[in-house]
Amino acid sequence: MLPRGFHARPFAHRALHGPGRPENSRSAIDAAIAAGYGIEIDLQLSGDGQAMVFHDYALDRLTDARGPVRGQSAQQLSAIPLSGSEEGIPTLSQVLDQVAGAVPVLIEIKDQDGALGPDIGPLEEATAACLADYPGPVAVMSFNPHAVARMGQLLPDLPRGLTTCRFDKADWPTVPQARLDALRPMTDLATLGADFISHQWDDLASPVVRAAKERGLHVFCWTIRSDAQQAEAMANGADQVTFEGYLA
Repeated sequence: MLPRGFHARPFAHRALHGPGRPENSRSAIDAAIAAGYGIEIDLQLSGDGQAMVFHDYALDRLTDARGPVRGQSAQQLSAIPLSGSEEGIPTLSQVLDQVAGAVPVLIEIKDQDGALGPDIGPLEEATAACLADYPGPVAVMSFNPHAVARMGQLLPDLPRGLTTCRFDKADWPTVPQARLDALRPMTDLATLGADFISHQWDDLASPVVRAAKERGLHVFCWTIRSDAQQAEAMANGADQVTFEGYLA
């Protein structure tokens, strides 16, 4: 079950990033806390098995370094400046110490299988180790149901959900079409014990999303980029939004 009031405020997508505050950075997290927003962050795995707060699989877009995140240790990643700042890539433990329960945290565990399949485990285990004693409001989610299931095994009382979308092939080039077709109807929700979904905002009118809401699941959505989009999402049944590029 989601913590009480977990969805009372919008979630800043990859924290409240902007000029001088890179996405998923500690400065963006500080800005979100100061504004009273919830914080959505992403996790990738370091080469030495640490949960790192970083969106991409590779370092290229967000830093001046190159190559996969998993090619570097946590210590090495912490010394790589995020573009536009002098901040290194933080660990999940560092971020949780920083937030310290001040606002809700929504954590997306990035797929490590490459095809949204069963080759998962180390990132989920690293995440669970960080969250086991965290006292603040937090929930985890992933596009990969196997990752969500593993989190349920590791921390049964931790709120968890699926990140979902239309699963168009163009957006998932490494995932077999049959797997995308299997994920689209969200048949895993009941067996996963999911408390919520976080769905593509412009697909909220989907019958599958409406059915999830009718079953009592909370519906979050991603990624809102204007007041008009936010109003449309809420009109289509979103309980709360994940936003960037404006102040929700």
